[in-house]
Amino acid sequence: MRAMQIDTVQRRTLRLLFVTQIISGVGVAVGSSVGALLAADLAGVGVSGLAQSAAVIGAALCALPATAIVHRFGRRPSLATLYIVGAAGGAVVLTAATRGSIPLLFLGFFLFGGASAANYQARYAAVDLAPIALRGRHLSLVIWATTLGAAAGPNLAPVAGRLVGPYGVPTLAGPYLVSAVLLALASLLLLFLLRPDPAVVARLAGESSSAPGSAVFRRGVPAAFRFVLSHSSARLGVCAVAVGNLIMVAVMAMTPVHIRNAGHDAEHTLGIVVIVLSCHVAGMYAFAPVMGWLTDRFGRRPVIFLGVALLLVACGLAGTAGYDTGRLAAGLMVLGLGWSATIVAGSTLLNDSIPVDLRASAQGLSDLVMGLAGASAGALSGLVVELWSYPRLTLLAALTTLPLIGLLAVRGRTYVSGEETA
Repeated sequence: MRAMQIDTVQRRTLRLLFVTQIISGVGVAVGSSVGALLAADLAGVGVSGLAQSAAVIGAALCALPATAIVHRFGRRPSLATLYIVGAAGGAVVLTAATRGSIPLLFLGFFLFGGASAANYQARYAAVDLAPIALRGRHLSLVIWATTLGAAAGPNLAPVAGRLVGPYGVPTLAGPYLVSAVLLALASLLLLFLLRPDPAVVARLAGESSSAPGSAVFRRGVPAAFRFVLSHSSARLGVCAVAVGNLIMVAVMAMTPVHIRNAGHDAEHTLGIVVIVLSCHVAGMYAFAPVMGWLTDRFGRRPVIFLGVALLLVACGLAGTAGYDTGRLAAGLMVLGLGWSATIVAGSTLLNDSIPVDLRASAQGLSDLVMGLAGASAGALSGLVVELWSYPRLTLLAALTTLPLIGLLAVRGRTYVSGEETA
């Protein structure tokens, strides 16, 4: 396929992904905004936090079968299947709430994570055909589109709750009905409109540009794992994404608990939490296009280094803020910026560092590691705060950047247009 045709396919792919990411962003956010509350109603406050953990683990584990589908059939059926799994999860949550079934509820949360897996995988679909000089910007555009939907999603939750009330469905389950409908819509749009498939086109372009007999197709996660371990640039990309997510989740998850310990009444505490977390979300997503531009303009490694520096500053600000709202808000916003830099630059570097036949598997492996890192951080952060303190948590989070700093010091080789370069 000629370069002009590839450019046309890429523009169509980006437009469709932008639209579906907004739709799916609303779908994920409207359900997630009430997940913990619904779990608290049915199972008790003590296990309400497991609602998010179940969804995170579901997203992580869905990444592996999703990559197998990409290899066999392309991005289109992979993304569409993940959104259908997420929609099915929303329907299961709705059923569980109606029946009062706790096991069914957490199964629904687990399946609902498939939609988040699709949102993560979509950022790689955006760069299947992107020129190397624009990969950071194209990838960050999809992340930014997800945010537009996520910002609007929670506002629909009260409306959805009122709509299902007359039918005997618990108010807190209503948002999951909206989620299921929107995720199914995103699936259908991708299934019918993502043609030609960007992953298939990229694979064919890679085969046609290779020397005769040079293509060795080592598809599969085990092969991708071996490749990542043996190439420092690929290791750095995976590590940047995982460490950035681990630090972000650990500090973000415990910040509301830290604020509550200030002793304010519930209304005042909630007001502070909203301010601080709003600044955090703005840092995570609002500046993603800027991080994409910086990644393309100055390179992947410098932006990962910037992300590490921002994460360290964030841990310092949050850990020494005490109960100062302004300092906590600043710390959490910088935390979001550090996450954005490591996710955008790390994902782009990983894409650059992997040959086309292993790319989808390596991306799925990276999302699995990222999800498990975030889930582990969320589970352990509470124990750290309970046994020690919030400042000690931020110190431990800062120390987890050490492996990433070590990898930054090692120059690796990168695959560009099928050739390995220094």
